[in-house]
Amino acid sequence: MERVRDLSELPKAHLHLHFTGSMRPTTLLELADKYGVRLPEALTEALTSGEPPKLRATDERGWFRFQRLYDAARSCLREPDDIRRLVREAAEEDIRDGSGWLEIQVDPTSYAPRLGGLIPALEIILDGVDSAVRETGIGMRVLVAANRMKHPLDARTLARLAVRYADRGVVGFGLSNDERRGMARDFDRAFAIAREGGLLSAPHGGELAGPASVRDCLDDLHATRIGHGVRAAENPRLLARLAERGITCEVCPASNVALGVYEKAEDIPLRTLFEAGVPMALGADDPLLFGSRLAAQYELARHHHGFTDAELAELARQSVRGSAAPQDVRGKLLAGIDDWLAAPVA
Repeated sequence: MERVRDLSELPKAHLHLHFTGSMRPTTLLELADKYGVRLPEALTEALTSGEPPKLRATDERGWFRFQRLYDAARSCLREPDDIRRLVREAAEEDIRDGSGWLEIQVDPTSYAPRLGGLIPALEIILDGVDSAVRETGIGMRVLVAANRMKHPLDARTLARLAVRYADRGVVGFGLSNDERRGMARDFDRAFAIAREGGLLSAPHGGELAGPASVRDCLDDLHATRIGHGVRAAENPRLLARLAERGITCEVCPASNVALGVYEKAEDIPLRTLFEAGVPMALGADDPLLFGSRLAAQYELARHHHGFTDAELAELARQSVRGSAAPQDVRGKLLAGIDDWLAAPVA
């Protein structure tokens, strides 16, 4: 059997991880029991079996089912200690997978009703991040994400809040949920507020919708990163534009298959993006529902797309370069990547 380097030891940055979706299955089961929440049968079966639920979000019904499972999990986060636990465990899982920098994505409006309002909710999350950094040593920041299923005025409120806490650990502003709903340009003012406040722009695009949604993120929201972006591979001119501008695509391979964007792992156009020079940051998206965390995304690139260790190291470098990590953290991670690649194969 061919010997290969351990990808859990490859230093990397994690730029696409959703807050509730980062939860450990055991944690969700414990919290559901604590609060007497009856989880959907499909979710309970998945959590206890270790097999992710069968999801296919390429149609409206499938996306609704995915959201139902996600909302059920989110309903189990009710107290500040639950939030702190989630953040700490997400940090621990990332460290186990070789991540030295994590940008966790959250819409604080989802937790505000149970945590005393929008501002207290974000402050509790940021306090949890501060504690996790101290306790684990990982570099960790927050990307505040608006929900495109809600009114654009709500997004503006979130953008102002994100800017207000830019000195407390918020580094970016995103736009999540079904990109087939609404228009990116409806949220242009929210993203302008965020950019003017010094935050990076990282909306979702090019996952459930095609290349046009990536183009809209660039033209209307002036994206500096694209959440997913994988469907850009269908348009060579768009690929060239992403490569020329150095726009990092936060590609989430296991998620793409689980949600039916691609039938199987081999179909994901990782090679197309990589060879076109488009920077990528592999991400786990929602490991609670998709069943795999960060290192597994690199394993997928290795086993299904033939990425060599040198190419995997370059993917890790791209994740670091696309992050909001300060220069000293970047330097340490990049040096660690070089060391990983230079070490003999065990």
